[in-house]
Formats: sequence, structure tokens, C-alpha cells
Amino acid sequence: MAYLFDGPADGRLIVALAHGAGAPMDSDFMQAVAEGLAARGYRVARFEFSYMAARRTHAIKRPPAAAAKLLEEWRAVAADLRQAHPRCRLVIGGKSLGGRMASLIADRIEADGLLCLGYPFHPPGRPESLRTAHLESLTTPTLIVQGTRDPFGTREDVAGYRLSPLIRFHWAEDGDHGLKPRKASGRSAAQNLEAALLAIDRFLADLPAQRQPKE
Repeated sequence: MAYLFDGPADGRLIVALAHGAGAPMDSDFMQAVAEGLAARGYRVARFEFSYMAARRTHAIKRPPAAAAKLLEEWRAVAADLRQAHPRCRLVIGGKSLGGRMASLIADRIEADGLLCLGYPFHPPGRPESLRTAHLESLTTPTLIVQGTRDPFGTREDVAGYRLSPLIRFHWAEDGDHGLKPRKASGRSAAQNLEAALLAIDRFLADLPAQRQPKE
């Protein structure tokens, strides 16, 4: 597995991030988040699922692999990073699809934290097709950074969901799935990103030194 690392090599916490369904690990959004967290002293490790990595070598736009394959790759990444950095706490997550897949294994691998950047609560235009069942009983401390008008789950949508009390939110004002606001909002993408990074910084700083054992 190939990684892109940002931030200090001697950090005691690693944030592992996977990309969304259609953009690679070095997209503008992923790059901005990684650099922003690195500037705050965090070690960030980005990786690509094999279907995305294949686009670089074969120049063929392939759809995401089946969930089982993506979860297998996420587990391998977590094991790899823990082996290489045994004394570091591990936070997993990512953009949209990457964050959703991380949320499905966070409890199983006992991640120290979960960071979802634009969680796809439901497909656009299909609010009845929820992807929240596992989030109701999640035991991993979680931060979801979500645009208030994200078509995959607006603030109004999410207000009616049953979710674990360990899930906290940062809402990007007037943000879409990439946290970008409309010009008419009076806000900029840079402002929303900076506010999101501040919220992530606070979340990571608040994580317990050790994960609490399950009762």
C-alpha cells in the first residue's frame, strides 16, 4: 500500500484518511485537509483503495469496489500503520465513501477515533435509503464534518436520526458535500475549511489517552 504522509514523523497520533468515491487521495480537498492538520502538529497518512490506484496505472475510470473489498483494504491499512507505529493512537476516517467505510470497522479494530468528512447518510434525492444503522451503537469517539446543505444529509435530515451519543458534529455553514458555500451566503470555501480544521483539532485534542474498554 502506498501512502502520502504529512506532518511530524514523531507524532503520537496518526490520522489515516481515505478518499471519496470519485476523487483520489491527492485531490484538492484531501490535500487541503492533510496540510491543515499537519500544520497543527498531526501526522496524517493518506491512501487509495485499489480501484482508485488502478486508475493511475491503467488510465481507466473504474467504479468503487464492493464494500467487502474496501473494508478488507481499510483493515490492512490500519494493521500496517499500527505495526509501523505501535506507540501511536490511530484515528481513521476520510471523505464520503472513505469515511463511511472507516465507520463500519472503527469499533471492530478499536480505533481511537473516527473522522468523517461529508458522511453520505443517504444517496442524493433518496432520504429514505439511510446508511445509519451501525451509527446508532457506535462506541468509537466520532466527529462528522458536514455541510448544512449537503445533499447526502442536510442539517435538517440529520436532526431526525438516531445516532450514538459519541458522535459529534461540526456543521459547515451553507456547505455542500465538499463543504463549499454559495457566494450568496457571504462565506468562502476557505472560511469553511478553516472552521472545520479548528473543529477537528479540538476533537483530536479531546480524545482520551486510551480507548475505553467495552462494558
